[in-house]
Amino acid sequence: MAYHDLRAFIKRLALEGELIEINTPVSCDLEIAEITDRISKSKNNQNKALLFNNVIGYNMPVLINAFGSNTRICLALETESLDQIAERIRHLIKPKMPESLVEKLSMLPTLLEIGKFPPKLTHTPAACQEVIITNPDEAMLDKIPIIKCWPDDAGAFITLPVVITRDPKTNIRNLGVYRLQKYNNNTTGMHWHKHHDGAQNFETLRRKTNDVDKEPPNYGTIFTTDNVSNNTSKRLEVACVIGADPSVTYAATAPLPADIDEFVFAGFLRREPVKLTKCVSVDLEVPANAEIVIEGYVNQDELQVEGPFGDHTGFYSPAGIFPVFHVTAITHRQNPIYQTTIVGIPPQEDCYLGKATERIFLPLLQMLVPEIVDMNLPFEGVFHNCAIIAIDKRYPYHARKVMNAVWGLGQMMFTKFAIIVDKDINVHDLSTVALHVFGNVDPKRDMMMVDGPLDILDHSSPMFGYGSKVGIDATRKWQSEGHPKEWPQLITMSQDIKQLVSKRWSEYGFDSIDNQINLSDKSLIS
Repeated sequence: MAYHDLRAFIKRLALEGELIEINTPVSCDLEIAEITDRISKSKNNQNKALLFNNVIGYNMPVLINAFGSNTRICLALETESLDQIAERIRHLIKPKMPESLVEKLSMLPTLLEIGKFPPKLTHTPAACQEVIITNPDEAMLDKIPIIKCWPDDAGAFITLPVVITRDPKTNIRNLGVYRLQKYNNNTTGMHWHKHHDGAQNFETLRRKTNDVDKEPPNYGTIFTTDNVSNNTSKRLEVACVIGADPSVTYAATAPLPADIDEFVFAGFLRREPVKLTKCVSVDLEVPANAEIVIEGYVNQDELQVEGPFGDHTGFYSPAGIFPVFHVTAITHRQNPIYQTTIVGIPPQEDCYLGKATERIFLPLLQMLVPEIVDMNLPFEGVFHNCAIIAIDKRYPYHARKVMNAVWGLGQMMFTKFAIIVDKDINVHDLSTVALHVFGNVDPKRDMMMVDGPLDILDHSSPMFGYGSKVGIDATRKWQSEGHPKEWPQLITMSQDIKQLVSKRWSEYGFDSIDNQINLSDKSLIS
């Protein structure tokens, strides 16, 4: 059964031994972040979700690291493994053609499932509006324990908001997760990059109101402006949801096409429609059972310096200019829980959100590039720097075809290192991958350099959001690919000897251990 709200998820975490409650007084200025960073990287089963019940200066508990392990991201999405969700998607996009009446009837539940997911607007009093604040002189953002994560951050940042906007032309709703730097009680920065759907909605408004076709602002670059307009036609309404049920929060991070409503996808994940309610000061809908909703707008002519910020790359992203988000109302539950996260040197909580996307969306990638067998976006590559892809190689230079295909697919265009291996290589075992990359690659023949878009946060690129990428063909080479020598066989022990040793393992005097030794670790996907 789907979680009714964030609190139901917290109860499940506690029941499963995945939650630590901390009643000791703590500061939201760096202290919570340092505690969480240590816990998220712990190796002795201490990596748990944390609920800080006594935040100095605030009457609101802080939940953090709720998604920060394979166990917890599966609990969040109510599945035994992320691949189970991938299989549901696989059946929806590529159903087996029925051959008999019985098989046709058995397909009906799958086909009917698609129509069950649209969100439902509730007209009953919403939990997220038990308290409503519209007076700007009252404590709005000041009442929320917004954390500062790293010493050189520009200030405190709201780091896990579900940001809701609409396309001004099509009226299609979009959900994304963009950080918000708190400027004061009523304003924040809105850190969306030009590739994000929220920024695209903002740009659509600029084109609609100005009727121009000039280059949009390059959000993140350094410059300032005093050109602030009060023209309401230039405002894009925004609602920022904090503490939604976990399927909604994950859906907001998912790389869905711009015309797909993330609330529908969240309904698919939770197998139950999301209940929405109307905002009180903007024309948007939000999850009725959320903990906190921050309503307001961004003005197309008002930009302000935001950052620096210790980012998921493991480095500080520099200060840049971004839209200013003006708060018009804050609504919340009685005794709300503030959910947040920190990012930094991996692994952190965002790594597991990214790993969920890797597994869940693999079937869609395979539908477009069917020769892909498996994929790993390693934590160390922070999900846009490196993709390790196993393929069913069928013809010479097949790996190069896959590299180019990947660079043409949505946010996969940011992949700086595309590493292609053969289908029998476990892409999740980095040691095995390294063996084949270092051993199979002739750098001059097997590496392809291209120029193109890169992630805005890539600090190594010589230009903002643009630079070079490399594809590495680590597959076995054929003569038709310019390798005249015979390719060697990988060393493996004969199966009968392996079985004999496994059977007699205790006779040798060794402790009882897993004698079927396998360096592969697929714990993240099983």
